[in-house]
Amino acid sequence: MDRIRIIGGERLAGTIPISGAKNAALPLMIASLLTRETLTLKNVPRLADVTLLGRILGNHGVDITVVGKKAGQATSDGQTFKLKAAEIVDTTAPYEMVSRMRASFWVLAPILARCGEAKISLPGGCAIGTRPVDMHLTTLEALGAEIELEGGYVNAKAPKGLTGGKVTLSKVSVGATHNAMMAAVLARGDTLIENAAREPEVADVANCLKKMGAKIDGIGTSTLRVQGVDQLRGAEHAVLPDRIETGTYAMAAAITGGEVFLKGARADLLERTLDLLRSSGVEIEDTPSGLRVARNGGGLGPVVVDTEPFPGFPTDLQAQLTALMCMAQGTSTVRETIFENRFMHVQELARLGARIELKGDTAMVTGVAGLTGAQVMATDLRASVSLIIAGLAAQGETVIGRVYHLDRGFERIEEKLRHCGARIERVSG
Repeated sequence: MDRIRIIGGERLAGTIPISGAKNAALPLMIASLLTRETLTLKNVPRLADVTLLGRILGNHGVDITVVGKKAGQATSDGQTFKLKAAEIVDTTAPYEMVSRMRASFWVLAPILARCGEAKISLPGGCAIGTRPVDMHLTTLEALGAEIELEGGYVNAKAPKGLTGGKVTLSKVSVGATHNAMMAAVLARGDTLIENAAREPEVADVANCLKKMGAKIDGIGTSTLRVQGVDQLRGAEHAVLPDRIETGTYAMAAAITGGEVFLKGARADLLERTLDLLRSSGVEIEDTPSGLRVARNGGGLGPVVVDTEPFPGFPTDLQAQLTALMCMAQGTSTVRETIFENRFMHVQELARLGARIELKGDTAMVTGVAGLTGAQVMATDLRASVSLIIAGLAAQGETVIGRVYHLDRGFERIEEKLRHCGARIERVSG
């Protein structure tokens, strides 16, 4: 099993290209199920989750072609996918597939909308907490679907097609919003989606669906209005830059006292995060081609923050911020309001010398003068990268186990950091 080995204490300096957003690329790939024509996606990141979803979609009959590199194209440039679901050959998503990637459950809505039936395995929980699918099912029922749960599977039927209606999500959910949009675009009549997620990745998918011929109003707000159409066409769309990767590398630069240019990053996708980092003493300059991030000479100050749905501070950056605040001067308060088990990185950070006290859903992080390298173990995707951030600042050697989590959400992270001066490598075996 691969591990990541870091010799800490090096200041990051250089340029890091920001990849396409995983959390947009996956639902965009799934949207290909909604049309017989070709959906061309640009700036698709090279990630294990993308590869796995490609196999899952292939099982449903989606033909995927990865366009080769063009002259002058760098390794850092995203991939171009051409996806064509001329026929959906299988309306069942089996447990062995859905259990490997929770996002694959989202094929439920487009398959049902297009074929009138779908049988999808329940995904179960995950390491960072349970994420029930109730809202996905009630959404489809509101649009006329008949839902039965049997043997760990969702059996959904709408033999006469889905019908527009009113969908009110009980809480903000990115996945349920994706499913509601994909069901509504082919439903007869109008659909109102209330309490919709406002995340940039949701807006990115909605904008792509509009290019495909969907009629969606209110994009970027909590109320979406969808006028159903008979069919969607092919389109071309570029995946937006990954705001979580942007925030992660900004924090890596800050903890090492470095200066990096995040090429392709967009400030509008994570304004709350950037404001928080500025309040802690990090210098951030927004330019037309990306963000320049540097830590000033005064060190890091503590923060008080709650994770929230967009436009608030994202839960997917909580572990990274916790690692950063381990080196702040004072005590920070980080409250996790989205997932109940998302502090599993705390005990591993403590092995590096961090001082963190957990009180229910809140971590009290007291900064220390320095961290010391140690052997640690990753528990999930974001926890993995928080340990890398801490390891970059720690004196001595840090070895991180179970790094297969990283490959799900961070493209070539060792290479990007190494180009900025980090002493980091992947060790096999």
